[in-house]
Amino acid sequence: MANLLLLAAAAEGAHEVEPIALGMTPGMWVALSMAVLIAIMVWKKVPGVVTSGLDSSIAEIRKQLDEAKSLRAEAEALRKEYSDKIANAEKEAADMLAHARHEADAIVAKAETDTADLVARREKMAEDKIAAAERGAVAELRAKAADVAATAARGLIQANHDAKADKALVDGAIAGL
Repeated sequence: MANLLLLAAAAEGAHEVEPIALGMTPGMWVALSMAVLIAIMVWKKVPGVVTSGLDSSIAEIRKQLDEAKSLRAEAEALRKEYSDKIANAEKEAADMLAHARHEADAIVAKAETDTADLVARREKMAEDKIAAAERGAVAELRAKAADVAATAARGLIQANHDAKADKALVDGAIAGL
């Protein structure tokens, strides 16, 4: 019968006829199959499974977001801690450098003072040695001069004095006592 309808429609040539099975057009069959599929899905509780799956995914994503927030907070705290440590280290390094410079200046000043004292002591020692050498030279010169004078006086006395002159000198010395 379907063939007859198709032939009759083709003879008319006006428009095409849709096939019909059990009194339903193809669009109706698609609608019926979709309704049956949806009914089976509702009966098997597929929307609940999908919803629970989505809820668990949402919960997992929220958990990951919370974990990410806590990790970010930890990272910020660590960054702040390390920036504070770096600032403290820079301050300590500057303090150490200033302390080292102060100590170096103190050491240089002490070395200069010690050097000046050493030079002064050495100069005094040299002056004392020169003065001692001068005194020794003067004493030696006086001793030589005294020896020369005594030798010259002996020679003069021997040449100019005789026994008579000696007697007169001894008598004068005795009378003076």
